[in-house]
Amino acid sequence: MKRFKSALFFILSTALFAQTGARQPDTEPAFAKQAHELMHEGKYPEALAIFQNALRQAPTSREANIGAGVVLDLLQRGAEARKYFEQAIESAPDEETRAGANRSMAISWAFDGNCQMTVQYEQKVLDYAKAKGDYYRAGEIADEEARVCMDTGDIETSMVWYEEGRKLGLQEPNLSQARKDLWDFRFANAEARAAVRSNEDDPMPHIAAAKAILDRGTNPDQLQFMPALTGYVAFYQKNFQAALNDLQKANQNDPFIQCLMAQAYENLGQKNKATEFYRKAAFSGIHNPAAAYAIPFSEKKLGIH
Repeated sequence: MKRFKSALFFILSTALFAQTGARQPDTEPAFAKQAHELMHEGKYPEALAIFQNALRQAPTSREANIGAGVVLDLLQRGAEARKYFEQAIESAPDEETRAGANRSMAISWAFDGNCQMTVQYEQKVLDYAKAKGDYYRAGEIADEEARVCMDTGDIETSMVWYEEGRKLGLQEPNLSQARKDLWDFRFANAEARAAVRSNEDDPMPHIAAAKAILDRGTNPDQLQFMPALTGYVAFYQKNFQAALNDLQKANQNDPFIQCLMAQAYENLGQKNKATEFYRKAAFSGIHNPAAAYAIPFSEKKLGIH
């Protein structure tokens, strides 16, 4: 299946806990650079062939195993993808690299809509973060698996992990007020989404709580997530025009947002716009929790695979 040339390709870094901010040296092998260029051009099968050829020469290559696995997930060939991720896990030279490979495996299960298997592999990453004393990252990983479970409809499991994520995040040494507000905002955001999905609670007080936290001004970078939240709630309340109005103010490069917008357009009878946004989501080329929901859903809508 030919892919759009605008498709983006992001390999999950196996150096999951590396410090951010500093420019990292370019150590990517030549074959990986070539494969990534093909991915940018939308040529997934050709990129896969390069990764597989590299593996014939070096079966334990981290870059080739992770790369092949990611491409196969994007092609909706998850069972095949996980063979490569398993090889990356088994041949990892250290615990940090193994944590990255386990996270890739978790996302692979997310692409299959499997909450429990996602949790199983994310737990390995979370345990590594806790062992390193990195409670912020541990909280983020817990939130990541919670998000996958929410998207698959397992609201109860999702909230267990959102609660655990907040608990872990608050254990960060010398916790700042901004960081505390961040975890409180994320949890209020999750409560609002869980409420509208379960129909057992009113999401509006949780939205108000989330807004009040952001109004303190300690986390200005989180402001972008308010229209995503209110659009999400409006969507599940079947107020599709209101959902679109808010989602259009959210991150337009997020495949999950694109997929929700496509569904809103579809429900409003705007077939051409729905197709446009399903295509954006389907061909985003991203391997993360947002894409794990959006890509399979959008490809099914478009009749791909």
